[in-house]
Amino acid sequence: MEKRIPVTVIKTLSDTDGIMTALKAYGIFTSEITLRTDCAIEAIELAKKNHADMYIGAGTVLDGKSCKAAIKAGAEFIVSPGFSFDVLEICEERGIPYYPGCATPTEITTAVNAGLNVLKFFPADLYGGIKALKAFASVFAGVKFIPTGGVNAENEGEYLALPNVAAIGGTYLVADALKKYGGNI
Repeated sequence: MEKRIPVTVIKTLSDTDGIMTALKAYGIFTSEITLRTDCAIEAIELAKKNHADMYIGAGTVLDGKSCKAAIKAGAEFIVSPGFSFDVLEICEERGIPYYPGCATPTEITTAVNAGLNVLKFFPADLYGGIKALKAFASVFAGVKFIPTGGVNAENEGEYLALPNVAAIGGTYLVADALKKYGGNI
């Protein structure tokens, strides 16, 4: 797993190649394409077809139906803002990593008891950010987190320095890559 995972919102299918190319030029070969737009499933399929060297996942996966569609399109990992037993079951059946959003000790415990040990910490800034992750470290010793929501270029180093952080995620990574390498997108 890369240490930085762009949360990628593709509004127009024709932007997919340009965004993936900009991310690679920026040195990032992973993208969590969110299911927040009408073209997201097609964008996952296009990204996998044209950028086979990238690790493409689906984000904002809220239910089993969208999970199945994302996996069918080629998603190699699934991210959701909260925990879903339906999504977990589908991912386990297909051998696809699932990173559910968990922010409270109860949610984390539920995910851990379901067999997961890498969780999205979302929204990180609203639930205590770095201080919360430090507190979780001793209680949830075997759990790694992917904080998103409030992570940015100014604080990513602080997050990545924590031993219980597997990676960080954010839309800012796409914006930075496009600013530097994106051309007309």
